[in-house]
Amino acid sequence: MTAEIISIDLADEQATMALGARLAGVLRGGDVVRLSGDLGAGKSMLARGAIRALAGVSDAPSPTFTFVETYETSAFPLWHFDFYRLETPADVWELGLEEALENGAVLMEWPERVEGVLGEEGLLIRLEIAGGGRRALLYPDPSWKRRLSTAGII
Repeated sequence: MTAEIISIDLADEQATMALGARLAGVLRGGDVVRLSGDLGAGKSMLARGAIRALAGVSDAPSPTFTFVETYETSAFPLWHFDFYRLETPADVWELGLEEALENGAVLMEWPERVEGVLGEEGLLIRLEIAGGGRRALLYPDPSWKRRLSTAGII
Protein backbone atom coordinates (compact mmCIF):
# COMPACT_ATOMS: atom_id res chain seq x y z
CA MET A 1 0.00 0.00 0.00
CA THR A 2 1.27 3.49 -0.78
CA ALA A 3 1.91 6.08 1.91
CA GLU A 4 -0.31 8.74 0.36
CA ILE A 5 -4.01 8.75 1.18
CA ILE A 6 -6.44 10.94 -0.74
CA SER A 7 -9.73 11.66 1.00
CA ILE A 8 -12.92 12.49 -0.91
CA ASP A 9 -16.11 13.39 0.96
CA LEU A 10 -19.28 11.98 -0.59
CA ALA A 11 -22.47 13.71 0.50
CA ASP A 12 -24.89 10.96 -0.51
CA GLU A 13 -25.48 7.87 -2.69
CA GLN A 14 -25.54 10.00 -5.85
CA ALA A 15 -22.09 11.38 -5.03
CA THR A 16 -20.81 7.84 -4.44
CA MET A 17 -22.20 6.70 -7.80
CA ALA A 18 -20.75 9.80 -9.46
CA LEU A 19 -17.30 8.91 -8.12
CA GLY A 20 -17.73 5.44 -9.63
CA ALA A 21 -18.71 6.98 -12.98
CA ARG A 22 -15.68 9.27 -12.94
CA LEU A 23 -13.47 6.32 -12.05
CA ALA A 24 -14.92 4.44 -15.04
CA GLY A 25 -13.46 7.13 -17.28
CA VAL A 26 -9.91 6.08 -16.36
CA LEU A 27 -10.38 2.30 -16.08
CA ARG A 28 -8.51 0.13 -18.56
CA GLY A 29 -8.20 -3.55 -19.23
CA GLY A 30 -5.91 -5.12 -16.65
CA ASP A 31 -6.92 -2.73 -13.86
CA VAL A 32 -7.88 -3.90 -10.39
CA VAL A 33 -9.89 -1.62 -8.09
CA ARG A 34 -10.21 -2.98 -4.56
CA LEU A 35 -13.25 -1.64 -2.69
CA SER A 36 -13.04 -2.02 1.06
CA GLY A 37 -15.25 -0.87 3.93
CA ASP A 38 -17.89 -1.93 6.41
CA LEU A 39 -21.33 -3.19 5.41
CA GLY A 40 -23.34 -0.28 4.05
CA ALA A 41 -20.30 1.91 3.42
CA GLY A 42 -21.04 2.27 -0.31
CA LYS A 43 -18.85 -0.31 -2.07
CA SER A 44 -21.66 -1.64 -4.27
CA MET A 45 -22.94 1.87 -4.93
CA LEU A 46 -19.54 3.02 -6.18
CA ALA A 47 -19.28 -0.11 -8.36
CA ARG A 48 -22.77 0.54 -9.78
CA GLY A 49 -21.69 4.01 -10.84
CA ALA A 50 -18.73 2.57 -12.75
CA ILE A 51 -20.85 -0.21 -14.27
CA ARG A 52 -23.53 2.23 -15.40
CA ALA A 53 -20.95 4.51 -17.01
CA LEU A 54 -19.04 1.71 -18.77
CA ALA A 55 -21.70 -0.86 -19.62
CA GLY A 56 -24.92 1.17 -19.60
CA VAL A 57 -26.53 -1.09 -16.99
CA SER A 58 -28.69 1.16 -14.84
CA ASP A 59 -29.55 -1.30 -12.06
CA ALA A 60 -26.56 -3.61 -11.67
CA PRO A 61 -27.14 -6.23 -8.98
CA SER A 62 -24.74 -6.70 -6.12
CA PRO A 63 -22.84 -9.98 -6.56
CA THR A 64 -23.12 -10.78 -2.84
CA PHE A 65 -24.82 -14.11 -3.53
CA THR A 66 -23.52 -14.86 -7.03
CA PHE A 67 -19.95 -13.78 -6.12
CA VAL A 68 -19.36 -12.28 -9.58
CA GLU A 69 -21.19 -10.37 -12.31
CA THR A 70 -19.64 -9.63 -15.69
CA TYR A 71 -20.41 -6.82 -18.12
CA GLU A 72 -19.34 -6.14 -21.68
CA THR A 73 -18.05 -2.67 -22.40
CA SER A 74 -16.82 -1.23 -25.68
CA ALA A 75 -13.19 -1.62 -24.58
CA PHE A 76 -12.91 -4.63 -22.22
CA PRO A 77 -14.94 -6.99 -20.05
CA LEU A 78 -15.75 -5.58 -16.61
CA TRP A 79 -15.83 -8.05 -13.73
CA HIS A 80 -17.49 -7.17 -10.42
CA PHE A 81 -16.56 -9.54 -7.57
CA ASP A 82 -17.91 -9.63 -4.02
CA PHE A 83 -15.86 -11.83 -1.69
CA TYR A 84 -17.92 -11.24 1.48
CA ARG A 85 -19.38 -14.77 1.51
CA LEU A 86 -16.26 -16.54 0.23
CA GLU A 87 -15.46 -19.52 2.48
CA THR A 88 -11.70 -19.66 1.89
CA PRO A 89 -9.37 -17.25 0.07
CA ALA A 90 -8.32 -19.98 -2.39
CA ASP A 91 -11.95 -20.27 -3.59
CA VAL A 92 -11.37 -17.03 -5.49
CA TRP A 93 -9.85 -18.97 -8.41
CA GLU A 94 -13.06 -20.95 -8.95
CA LEU A 95 -14.88 -17.70 -9.70
CA GLY A 96 -12.93 -16.84 -12.86
CA LEU A 97 -10.60 -14.30 -11.30
CA GLU A 98 -7.62 -15.50 -13.33
CA GLU A 99 -9.50 -14.87 -16.58
CA ALA A 100 -10.73 -11.52 -15.30
CA LEU A 101 -7.19 -10.42 -14.47
CA GLU A 102 -5.97 -11.48 -17.93
CA ASN A 103 -8.53 -9.76 -20.12
CA GLY A 104 -10.69 -7.33 -18.18
CA ALA A 105 -10.95 -4.70 -15.52
CA VAL A 106 -11.86 -5.86 -12.02
CA LEU A 107 -13.96 -4.20 -9.32
CA MET A 108 -13.39 -6.22 -6.16
CA GLU A 109 -15.48 -5.84 -2.99
CA TRP A 110 -14.14 -7.22 0.30
CA PRO A 111 -10.55 -7.73 -0.99
CA GLU A 112 -9.36 -8.38 2.57
CA ARG A 113 -11.16 -11.74 2.38
CA VAL A 114 -8.56 -12.93 -0.16
CA GLU A 115 -5.45 -11.43 1.42
CA GLY A 116 -2.41 -13.57 0.85
CA VAL A 117 -3.84 -14.99 -2.38
CA LEU A 118 -3.68 -11.78 -4.37
CA GLY A 119 -1.11 -9.03 -4.36
CA GLU A 120 -1.92 -5.46 -3.47
CA GLU A 121 -1.69 -4.15 -7.03
CA GLY A 122 -4.25 -1.74 -8.32
CA LEU A 123 -6.16 1.03 -6.65
CA LEU A 124 -7.48 0.57 -3.12
CA ILE A 125 -10.55 2.61 -2.15
CA ARG A 126 -11.68 2.37 1.47
CA LEU A 127 -15.21 3.63 1.98
CA GLU A 128 -16.45 4.69 5.37
CA ILE A 129 -19.59 6.22 6.82
CA ALA A 130 -18.98 9.86 7.72
CA GLY A 131 -21.90 11.65 9.32
CA GLY A 132 -24.83 11.56 6.89
CA GLY A 133 -22.59 10.73 3.94
CA ARG A 134 -19.55 8.70 3.09
CA ARG A 135 -15.84 9.23 2.74
CA ALA A 136 -13.67 7.56 0.12
CA LEU A 137 -10.02 7.09 1.04
CA LEU A 138 -7.97 6.42 -2.09
CA TYR A 139 -4.56 4.76 -1.93
CA PRO A 140 -3.11 5.30 -5.41
CA ASP A 141 0.28 4.22 -6.66
CA PRO A 142 2.04 6.87 -8.84
CA SER A 143 0.43 5.59 -12.05
CA TRP A 144 -3.06 5.69 -10.57
CA LYS A 145 -2.40 9.11 -9.04
CA ARG A 146 -1.55 10.53 -12.48
CA ARG A 147 -4.65 9.00 -14.03
CA LEU A 148 -6.94 10.19 -11.23
CA SER A 149 -5.42 13.67 -11.41
CA THR A 150 -5.75 13.87 -15.20
CA ALA A 151 -9.42 12.91 -14.90
CA GLY A 152 -10.02 15.59 -12.26
CA ILE A 153 -10.96 13.05 -9.59
CA ILE A 154 -8.25 14.31 -7.25
